[in-house]
Amino acid sequence: MSKRITFFLGHLAISIAIALLFIAIVFFVWYPAPLAKAVGVTQIFLMLIAIDVIIGPFLTLFVYKEGKKTLKMDLTIIIVIQVAALSYGLFNIAQGRPAWIVYDNAGRFDLVRNNEIETGKIEQAQPAYQKASWLKPQIVALEKEKTVAAQNKRLFDDFSHGVEPTMHPERYTQLSHAKFDLQQNSEKIDVLENYNSKDDVEKILHQYPTANAWLPLKTTAVDMVVLINKEKGEVVKIVDLRPWK
Repeated sequence: MSKRITFFLGHLAISIAIALLFIAIVFFVWYPAPLAKAVGVTQIFLMLIAIDVIIGPFLTLFVYKEGKKTLKMDLTIIIVIQVAALSYGLFNIAQGRPAWIVYDNAGRFDLVRNNEIETGKIEQAQPAYQKASWLKPQIVALEKEKTVAAQNKRLFDDFSHGVEPTMHPERYTQLSHAKFDLQQNSEKIDVLENYNSKDDVEKILHQYPTANAWLPLKTTAVDMVVLINKEKGEVVKIVDLRPWK
């Protein structure tokens, strides 16, 4: 086997190994199913990986020629460009990862991505909410305002700045603090059949027998369903079902 083919296969193998590592990080840590679909990152990321894995090694195959004076420089440039492109893509995907799943006290959850977090008053947030996790998104609730006037003022301020109330970590609290509200607003399981096939609903519920209610999850691409155990007021699982038409 020629050195050209050997180098190409080695470069390809390393590229594939790195790609598999980052696929595991993205789809099992930053965007655990079904959140990759919910925010529409799957196609973009897989395209990035495919281009990076294919173009880098095949460029080395194209430029590799034994005895070529600029061979080391050419290969170095290809590898640097490959690493830079992958790093830039991963940085943006990491910045857009789901950071918080926030119950808004109005009968739904919102998915808040890391780059959507309002940090202007982050020092006022509880320590647990001042930094987004690098692992899976955390489930929290919004603190309720004590008066209707305060609630209306908060909504007006957010609307005027073009942000959602759920983007403010200084307003986060434990989901258990919203237990009563969550129980009151949760929907009956059979309502899901208005927006999904009966078979799809039954198949998913079979996997999560403790779920007996649900709430919608508003996302950036495909809205999902949050299965609830109503008696405990706890989240069971986010699933790939539609909460509305």
